[in-house]
Amino acid sequence: MKSSRFAAIAAAALVCPGLVLVGSPASANPAAGAPGAHNAITDVPGIQVGQVQSDTAPYLTGTSVVYMPQMSVASVDQRGGAPATKETDLLSPLNSNPGVNAIQLGGSSMYGLSATNGIIRWLEDRGEGVRVGAGGVAPIVPAADIFDLGRGGDPKARTSAEWGYLAAQATSDGPVRQGGVGGGTGARGGGLRGGVGTASVHLGDGIYVGAMVIVNPAGSPVDPADCTLYGVKFGIGNEFAGYKAPKKQECNPPSTAAQQPANTTIAVVATNAPLEKAAAQRMSGNAHDGMARAISPIHTLGDGDTVFAVSTGKGEALQINDPADTRQLNAIFNAGASTLARAIAKAVLSSESIGNTTSYCDRYPSACKGMKQLKQWRTQGNAPDVTPETFAQATQALAQTPVPAPAGADNGKPKPKPKAAPAGNTTQQESQNGMVLASDNTGGPTLSTGVTTGLLAAGILGVGLLGMHLRGRRRGQASDQLA
Repeated sequence: MKSSRFAAIAAAALVCPGLVLVGSPASANPAAGAPGAHNAITDVPGIQVGQVQSDTAPYLTGTSVVYMPQMSVASVDQRGGAPATKETDLLSPLNSNPGVNAIQLGGSSMYGLSATNGIIRWLEDRGEGVRVGAGGVAPIVPAADIFDLGRGGDPKARTSAEWGYLAAQATSDGPVRQGGVGGGTGARGGGLRGGVGTASVHLGDGIYVGAMVIVNPAGSPVDPADCTLYGVKFGIGNEFAGYKAPKKQECNPPSTAAQQPANTTIAVVATNAPLEKAAAQRMSGNAHDGMARAISPIHTLGDGDTVFAVSTGKGEALQINDPADTRQLNAIFNAGASTLARAIAKAVLSSESIGNTTSYCDRYPSACKGMKQLKQWRTQGNAPDVTPETFAQATQALAQTPVPAPAGADNGKPKPKPKAAPAGNTTQQESQNGMVLASDNTGGPTLSTGVTTGLLAAGILGVGLLGMHLRGRRRGQASDQLA
């Protein structure tokens, strides 16, 4: 990782972040400076994505999950004035959390945070998480959600544990669908429809940086001077081929003055370079520069802008206080910001009009007319709709008693995904389309992640104090013997 070859590539990427470098990369990797095979966060080894949604009235929301089969180092930087987040304190370098299993980027604001219960249960069924007790695990799943309540017609039509469970079931390391899907189904920004976007870049030596974002800002991704997207200028190669500045007669940006001050842009940036936790936090902070490049204004009091950073790399970690690592880290951090800016532009371009919310490409058709890649961005990747049938299957699966993981099992090793139980009768109150409007059913009595992590930390502290006490007694006994 700390080879001179990577240092040279990192330095070049730092100076010219949009430059495609000429070299002789491994056959499985693109040229240094080029996007990965999917141009998505899943190009980062060790990252998978799953998404589900519903745009059937009264729903207009969804859930996206970034899953790491091997527990990975992670941190977070939150800068908006109105966040809806969960388990972010665990990610501070000052705290002892060893890593995360998954991160949720969801809709339904604070209510949607309950969808993490389904992700946690799915992980528990696979035996993944921090080991607790005999065969128990405490999956670590931080989350951030956007505000989209009521955009489908009913503020109570929101995600729940079932949605998180189904999103986790849909995870894969393949292409990622973009636009109005997953947690970005009900997203808006600058008077236009927002959504999910993703991008990646290969820095060389098999090191990737990727980003996934849900664009739902109080500000706008559109430059009012010419109605172009701020983020397009950070594109790599022909990434935005066919895109043009809109015709002057089309350039009449929608006003954001009447927009509700309840928004949020949330993202995950990831790399397979091994980072210490403090470096991951720095990466998440630098990635906010990507938001500022692609959205204006950003980080308002009505936003909950949050960026998570994940390192899936193994081996000797890059450290922010090691001068030998400075150039590599700066290249990774800068790539994270630029990749996030690209992902924001892709989210806006991929989204399609729905109801009375117009997409960028419908408002400025001349800008998108020549972009043949839009169809691929909007359709590739798995993003199943939540239906009454799949919702009932998830409810049934969550109602089953969790099976303890085998003693000594490797919680980092990927395991087969469990099949959902057959749909059964439910006694819960259902909406018109058969889905429970709000459910917190997590399938049996389990300690919350915060409680289990707290107990684990307390246990570690207790063992440490006991060890100090015993060492003190031994030193005292030795002194008595010498006397």
